[in-house]
Amino acid sequence: MGGDRAARLSGQLPAGSRLFRKKRLSPGLVTAQPPSPRVVAGWILRRPETLTETEHLRLKAILVHCPELEALTGHVRSFGQMLTERQGERLPQWLDAVRRDNLPGLHTLAAGIDRDRDPVIAGLTLPWSSGVVEGHVNRIKMLKRQMFGRAGFNLPRKRVLLYG
Repeated sequence: MGGDRAARLSGQLPAGSRLFRKKRLSPGLVTAQPPSPRVVAGWILRRPETLTETEHLRLKAILVHCPELEALTGHVRSFGQMLTERQGERLPQWLDAVRRDNLPGLHTLAAGIDRDRDPVIAGLTLPWSSGVVEGHVNRIKMLKRQMFGRAGFNLPRKRVLLYG
């Protein structure tokens, strides 16, 4: 910038030159804005085959520069495969692989899963789900919050029973 000022003062550049109005980048330099952490997390959490070619290349470029994120991506995708393909018997090997890497956030997750190992393996293996029951419980809690402090117990009771 100091050299530009000297050039202008010496009369080599016109005073109204665009160079003085805003900072210019060199013509060969193209800078792309890096993706947000939310976008990168979305790329990691989605199945690799659903990523566009551009997304795949951008994610690959990010993972090359961050080995921790690359390890995290492998663990997340491996767990996702276990979840979708009901391969709960692979959980002990997954937990061991997570413990070998230096990823404190995943170590906390692994410790939590380890405390409830048998139910988690059952949830990853068995075809039954309590999702419908949990959905009803969630709906009842929402109705309870909406009706808090109104009309005693009879109105919320009718809402739960009539609209269930």
